[in-house]
Formats: sequence, C-alpha cells, structure tokens
Amino acid sequence: MTSPFTDALLNARLPVVMEIKPTDGHGAGLLAGRTVAELVAAYARAGAPCLSVVTGSWFGGDERLLAEAAATTRLPLLRKDFITRRSQLLRSRELGASAVLLTAGLLPRESLHRLTEECLRLGLTPFVEVTDEAEAERVPFGDRAVVAVANKDIGTRERGPGDLNRGPALLPAVRATGTPCPVSASGITTPEQGAGLLRAGFAGLLVGTGLLRAGSPEEWAAELDRLLRTPAARP
Repeated sequence: MTSPFTDALLNARLPVVMEIKPTDGHGAGLLAGRTVAELVAAYARAGAPCLSVVTGSWFGGDERLLAEAAATTRLPLLRKDFITRRSQLLRSRELGASAVLLTAGLLPRESLHRLTEECLRLGLTPFVEVTDEAEAERVPFGDRAVVAVANKDIGTRERGPGDLNRGPALLPAVRATGTPCPVSASGITTPEQGAGLLRAGFAGLLVGTGLLRAGSPEEWAAELDRLLRTPAARP
C-alpha cells in the first residue's frame, strides 16, 4: 500500500524530492532573492515529482514557507521539521503537507511508532530518516513509509559534507523495513552523485543545498537525466 507522495516519487522520470530551505547548516543564505513561488516553478520545470519544505528554524524555515508552497502547487509536499507531537501532524496536514519527516535518531521507539501510526491515520506519509542499522530496525509500518538514509548528522546540525557511502551500506537494512521507496537524503551536491546513488538501488533522492546552489535547477536535473540514460561505465 502506497500513498500519493510515494507514488509520485516511484513513478517519476527523475525521482528527486527537491527542497526549499532558506539557509544551510552554517546559516548561509540559499534563496538568493528567489521567492517560494519562483522556486516551486523552477522545480516544476525541472520535473520534480515532490517537494520538501523546511519549516524548522535551524535552517531559517517557518510554517509560512509550507503554506506558500501549498498555495502555489499541487505537487505532494514533505514538511521537514522536528516532529514530536500529534498536534504538529494535524498542523502539517492543515498547512498542505502530504508527508512529514520523522527522525528516528531523535525519537524513542514508542514515540516513533505512535507518530508513524498517527501519520497513517491522518493520511500523511511517514518519511522516516535513519542513520544506522539500529535506527532502521526500529522503523514501524515500513511497507507504508518512505525510509530515507540521512547522509548528514542532525547532531552536528548537518554542518559536515555528508557521507554518501552511508546509503549503499545501509540499503539492505532499509529494504528490510519493507519500504517500497528507499531514499538517499542530504549531502548530494552533483548530478553524478545522484546518479550513482540511484544506480546503487535507491528509489529516490532528496536534494536541497545542491539544487539551491546550482546555477539552474533545470540544468542540474537535465544532467541527472542524461547520466541516467547513459549506460554506466564498467570497471
């Protein structure tokens, strides 16, 4: 059983969740004067099947960003924030989210189970981020969730470059959750990196800073498309 968010990602020509966030982990601005509407339009032209909107203050976000994105597009939206309470799930749905981020490393097992179950009850897709096998083993209702390997660590406020080797190493544990949609999230800068992760077996990517710093999201996506259509070189 899947959801509109998951279906959109799995059926996309370019399975990239493209992200809107005002700043990076160091506080450097990423919008470069662009409005939410302008970014949504650029991502739509780039072929985004879904969007991620950061409402967490640690990246300069707030609820207004999500409301603006929802008013601009019908693409499924992921709300990225520290979700710990049912009231936040209700608010996310009210603002127009289709999916919400649940960070396994920050939630006790019971809380993760309760929030995941409540997401499903409310018609929201749980987008569960993990960073190791122990966290992956705690993911409940994996067959109805997106399970993402976070290539950066929230404990360091995602200020490092990210570990893109983490994803392929954890992919068997992520698949063992039963998820139909394993995703590699964060730290993906270039189309070449994205193509490598998709070829490694991920069903989707979540890309934020790399796209926001690219000269053109459309060109970034077009290069990824070209790479995916080019047979990979054999070692």
